[in-house]
Amino acid sequence: MQVPPPFLMLPNQLTIGRIVAIPVICLLVVIDWDWLRWLALLLYIAAAITDWLDGFLARRMHLNSALGKMLDPIADKLLVGALLVTLAWTHDLNGWDLIPAIAILMREIFIPGLREYLGGRAIDVPVTRLAKWKTTVQLVALALVMAAPMLLGLAFISHVALWLAAILTVWTGWEYLRSTWPHLAGPEL
Repeated sequence: MQVPPPFLMLPNQLTIGRIVAIPVICLLVVIDWDWLRWLALLLYIAAAITDWLDGFLARRMHLNSALGKMLDPIADKLLVGALLVTLAWTHDLNGWDLIPAIAILMREIFIPGLREYLGGRAIDVPVTRLAKWKTTVQLVALALVMAAPMLLGLAFISHVALWLAAILTVWTGWEYLRSTWPHLAGPEL
């Protein structure tokens, strides 16, 4: 069986689709019409599902690629980061929610920078199981925040979920930093 070029591989197309959906989701949230908010939520849920589905299909179909390995975590971070900024803009995140939102953004920028630096020194920083759960909790929390204005009684749950996502995010960031510290504490080679 001939392997298609990376851009034509279904898992990579799903990842690229997730990236393309991000500005559409954010625009629909900003417009803030009820039916467009529902559409944004459905599109967001579909994008979030592709986070799991692209990896599953890549493994199942033996279509792992360097492009997919690079794009998948970028797509996750773009989806989470862009939506956090959008929800802050629309005031779906209240003042206290900005604390977990900023914590999430800081970790999601810091750890890829750490990986990039250590990758240049040929040091691999593999994704942990808890970090995969962290992403799932982030995606669920943001879905709840998006849905909260439309479903009575969901606001408190969405705030708790966002704080839980932030705690997991900071915890996994600390784990990565702690595990890589020996490579950072010495002189530059």
